[in-house]
Amino acid sequence: MNILSPSILAADFKHLGEQIQTVDQAGAQYIHIDVMDGMFVPSISFGMPVISSVRSVTQKVFDVHLMIQNPERYIEEFAKCGADLITVHAEACQHLDRVIQQIHDLGRKAGVALNPATPLNVLEYVLDKVDMVLLMTVNPGFGGQKYLDSCTRKITQLRSWLDEMGYDTDIEVDGGINKETIHTVLKAGANVIVAGSSVFGGEAGKNTEELLKIMKRSEERRV
Repeated sequence: MNILSPSILAADFKHLGEQIQTVDQAGAQYIHIDVMDGMFVPSISFGMPVISSVRSVTQKVFDVHLMIQNPERYIEEFAKCGADLITVHAEACQHLDRVIQQIHDLGRKAGVALNPATPLNVLEYVLDKVDMVLLMTVNPGFGGQKYLDSCTRKITQLRSWLDEMGYDTDIEVDGGINKETIHTVLKAGANVIVAGSSVFGGEAGKNTEELLKIMKRSEERRV
């Protein structure tokens, strides 16, 4: 199933609650929340207080992407403040298997993210434990970047790998996704689409609906 996860990193923070409600009402299934610590990535975004404050404005899945070093320090707090799906970077975890188990022990879904230059084989011994793999299609840390074409083959390889093993694990993509590049990643095998600037850069409701239409057509072609 194709899922749209608008990234609030690109939203207007003066009206954050309203913007989340707008994409919710337009049909987005997830809300993507990028947490940056200024260490794993250059930028600093927001943390638990912001997530807690907007949790009440929507019932949609909070797709929390932790771009932070040693995320195990904060997993429990993110779960408490409303995260439904918690994704950690393989590059940021000393004991990835343990962190995945920590997320599941708290009753949340677990995702693992890989930067563009990180090979898929780091997932070999945890792939049976994760609910989702997030493939970064830009180098993380800043919004508004251009999609890296080299990532298309990586998406295709991961989808083939999952199909061969019989796993129904979701593949999420994040970075440079717009009304043109979305066709590329859907065809390659991604099914959870993070979109920031292409949703919130203009009329968020209308942009959400247009992306969802593209995703629905792609899904219908696969059936």
